[in-house]
Amino acid sequence: MQVRLESIGCRLNIGEIEAMARGLAKAGHRVVGPGTPAELCILNTCTVTAIASRKSRQLIRQIKRSNPSAAVIVTGCDAELAPAEMADIGVDLVVGNAEKERLLELAEAEGLLDTASTDPDDLELFEPGDATRTRAFLKVQDGCDNRCAFCVITIARGAGRSIPVDAVLEELRELQRLGYREVVLSGVHLGSYGHDLGDQRGLLHLVERALNETAVERLRLSSLEPWDLDAGFFEVFTNPRLLPHLHLPLQSGCDETLKRMARRTSRREFSALVRDARLAVPDLAISSDIIVGFPGETDKEFEHSITLVKELAFSRLHIFRYSRREGTPAEKMTAQVPGPVAQERSRRMHALAADLEQRFNSKLVGHTVDVLWETAEDHGDALRWSGLAPNYVRVTATSSLDEDLLNVVTPTEIVEVVPGGVVGLIQTR
Repeated sequence: MQVRLESIGCRLNIGEIEAMARGLAKAGHRVVGPGTPAELCILNTCTVTAIASRKSRQLIRQIKRSNPSAAVIVTGCDAELAPAEMADIGVDLVVGNAEKERLLELAEAEGLLDTASTDPDDLELFEPGDATRTRAFLKVQDGCDNRCAFCVITIARGAGRSIPVDAVLEELRELQRLGYREVVLSGVHLGSYGHDLGDQRGLLHLVERALNETAVERLRLSSLEPWDLDAGFFEVFTNPRLLPHLHLPLQSGCDETLKRMARRTSRREFSALVRDARLAVPDLAISSDIIVGFPGETDKEFEHSITLVKELAFSRLHIFRYSRREGTPAEKMTAQVPGPVAQERSRRMHALAADLEQRFNSKLVGHTVDVLWETAEDHGDALRWSGLAPNYVRVTATSSLDEDLLNVVTPTEIVEVVPGGVVGLIQTR
């Protein structure tokens, strides 16, 4: 069968969809893109904000319009929390997060997915490693034991649970066999990896084993809650295959706001963690998340956030205006921040984020970094490539039309800073 896969939201959602793609490929099905007719469409939804829920449902309708004869299966967090709404849109099957690992099995049981051919000649057509993706997002953990006041994901994903180390290592070796040069370890609450298995330093031990027992060239970590790390964790970055980037969600730079958010950190503790990380890994890039307009956030509290963000000099910042989510403690909090006030705070934080990103990227000019090239655009007399440096900075560079750099790592001298990244000059390989 021809199957279209779509995902919206976090890296974990991407990792789950990529795993489904590999499962479909092994079974002999063909994964197709938006421009090709599909017999089955599967969408992994998101509900982290009201906008994400709305986009998830818009995408379902768009998929149904473009594939009117195809069956549609939805899963993910928006489907978990609003299955009735999914059914009203007209999907054929809603699969909750707890059953997501069995989605293909359930689809077969419902007659939505045929038993595929496993002829080796067919399987050669669907090797995921031949796709344009050069990074794989590998789910190693799901669920969350935090109870942040603004977050609905704990409700949608359930309690934290870890995939056993041996299974993760086996999947890493498979991804390497398929040709991926970089793998991102992903989870809802990645820093809690192993806690449910009785190992309080489980993530550290997983990373060490991944580096020691597999040959994956580039290993990257997705978002980590600050209270899950200690100074000793950063020693693992001495292995250059673990890429020097950490995403540590701050959410607010004000202690009073952090308390209302039920975040298990403070200005002082977060700042100390960032200091320890940079002392241990001098070229480390640290990005973060900030929520503006959280209920009760005063002008003074917002200024505390602005001040701390400046001091910590993040390499990149993801900024969210607070979104009320049904079932969360914050939904019922008084002193909801008016929309225009939150919008102005968002504008100021975005301006600061752009300035900090430009300053961080400027430090790379004159240095040579190893870039993994992911995509190319034809510019007539040359190809313009886009890829990632180890510290997660987006790099663009040009090559001749006949030079194929897809999934290739090259030393690249950074020569210029541009909005959203840097420009490089590819060095002779």
